[in-house]
Amino acid sequence: MKKRTMTYAWMNGEFIPWDEAKVHVSSSCVMLASRIFEGMRAYWNDSHEQLYIFKSPDHLRRLYQSAKIMRMSPPYVASQLESAYVELLTRNSYREDAHFMPSIYLGIGQHFMSYTPDTIDTGMYITSAPRKSQLGSGTGINVCVSSWTRISDRDMPPRIKVAANYQNGRLAHVQAREDGYDDAILLNERGKMAEGPSACVFLIRHGTAITPPVTAGILESITRATLIQLLQDELSVRVIEREVDRTELYIADEVFFCGSAFEVTPILSVDRYVVGNGKVGDLTAKLQHVYDQVIRGNNPTYADWLLPVYGA
Repeated sequence: MKKRTMTYAWMNGEFIPWDEAKVHVSSSCVMLASRIFEGMRAYWNDSHEQLYIFKSPDHLRRLYQSAKIMRMSPPYVASQLESAYVELLTRNSYREDAHFMPSIYLGIGQHFMSYTPDTIDTGMYITSAPRKSQLGSGTGINVCVSSWTRISDRDMPPRIKVAANYQNGRLAHVQAREDGYDDAILLNERGKMAEGPSACVFLIRHGTAITPPVTAGILESITRATLIQLLQDELSVRVIEREVDRTELYIADEVFFCGSAFEVTPILSVDRYVVGNGKVGDLTAKLQHVYDQVIRGNNPTYADWLLPVYGA
């Protein structure tokens, strides 16, 4: 049997056995989904014998922005958290692609609805697990436009990664699976395209890449910002950030999801309308290759986007 590689977790300043990483059932984290987090990736390069964390400063910046909006008081600063997850990946001895989640959570308060820092404990933890990249697999997914509406900034701010927001996406994802699709795309309160349950969306029309703006009810995605730059600088593709109608998805030449978990995932059909020729689009495939070269440290132009784990 292959040795389990989730040997350790980090919690409130200590490295502890994986099975001991627990939050109490009465915590606000459990009862009210009061947890913010980052989904981060580390990619193994066999020839370099190195594991590279992708865009660590950007993820930390977003995590602490989320904490500000949520009125959380993190007990550790960004540099301490970064040192912790570098050591966690080292202790778990990853020699493969990995996914890890730094999290800030509200613990047990003085009463059920405790929220303010003076009435509730704030904790932090990091978990990790192997997660193989799917870039270049040649496969894609089939999605629908969900009947569920994406939350807006006047309800719960979608620009931050808070666990409670993901119930909105989960409803859309589960309904899509029940209806025979792989996933869903949600529209915002204005009826314009927002994002997937846990990924942003791009479409290609006439050689131009189009994606909704960050004011469309989407997460301020680090992968999305990365791909905008790579499309422009590496592939000489024009990128437009604007509102997108539902029917534009039906006539797009290519459509794809993007995110730390989804990377660059081709979408082959929307509401059973075939996208392009129903196969992975040429531009999407090129972007997958460019992205893969960057995240594995094979493109020195973007070396400052990577944090090496071994020997860091």
